[in-house]
Amino acid sequence: MRERFVECGGSGPHGVRLRVTEAGEGPLVVLLHGFPESAYSWRHQLEPLAAAGYRVIAPDQRGYGHSSHPEPVEAYSVLRLVGDVVALIADAGAENAVVVGHDWGAIVAWQLAAMRPDLVRAVAGLSVPPRPRGQRPPLEAYRALHAGRFYMNHIEKPGVADAEMARDVRRSLRLAFDGLSGENPANDPPQPLLVPDGDGLPDALGGRDVLPSWLSAADLDVFAEQFAPETGGFTGALNWYRNLDTDWPALAAFDGARLRMPALFVAGDRDTVLSGPGSAAYVASLPGRHPGMREPVILTGCGHWAQQERPAEVTAELLAFLGSLSPRESPDPAV
Repeated sequence: MRERFVECGGSGPHGVRLRVTEAGEGPLVVLLHGFPESAYSWRHQLEPLAAAGYRVIAPDQRGYGHSSHPEPVEAYSVLRLVGDVVALIADAGAENAVVVGHDWGAIVAWQLAAMRPDLVRAVAGLSVPPRPRGQRPPLEAYRALHAGRFYMNHIEKPGVADAEMARDVRRSLRLAFDGLSGENPANDPPQPLLVPDGDGLPDALGGRDVLPSWLSAADLDVFAEQFAPETGGFTGALNWYRNLDTDWPALAAFDGARLRMPALFVAGDRDTVLSGPGSAAYVASLPGRHPGMREPVILTGCGHWAQQERPAEVTAELLAFLGSLSPRESPDPAV
């Protein structure tokens, strides 16, 4: 594996420099992480995909790890996040890519596929399915649904969750990784992630302040260093959430877009993302909503961190998906 930096977004306050981990040669596969993670969350997939004949790149996305952490909240709009991946594909000299995302990375992958289908040969999302835009801005809708206690509404308060997570970085990460893990009995069945009055975000994550079996102390060291104050802390990553309502009007142009390129959704049955009413039925309906969507893959007993919790299974699903693509699979959505 090799590491390098890629300039994205041009000059000015919104341009960023992304650290990219790369391996292999062949058709391009881009792996996009979620919160609170980094390219390191794909450590189990990078080498097997490269060994199978693909050029695999995994960035620390803007606001994460050793990539740029621009200060303006608006620097983390979904249009700029999608633009970063467009820049990565162009930098790689590829005509298109298979784009795979987890959590927030899945949101970026789905949006890229909707906005620039010419660049997306195929798309896969872990944990977060492609969803309609909705009739109301999401933070406003969550505020009404959960009386303001939903974790995203807690995050939208400037500086609050940032300070809570930074107070003890290692503990915050332990609570996050165990709290949303399939090993945590509290996730059988999963529940919406709410922040009770008087609690901060780390404690609301529901972890038992232990390392789950799939995360080593050395792994935690890597993540903790990437969120340390001297590296950039949590603010950039949390700013992704703070743009949700601002992004909502811009996404009207892509509302109802149907994914016609090959698409795959993978998730754990103990993932809090799928805890809402009607989630199982909605996931089952995805092939009917998107012509390119394969049958969803639901991993029994798995929580939110699919590619880390079930690395062998996720890698096998991705390799099977990649292997099913025609060498000349057209990215043209009309085909």
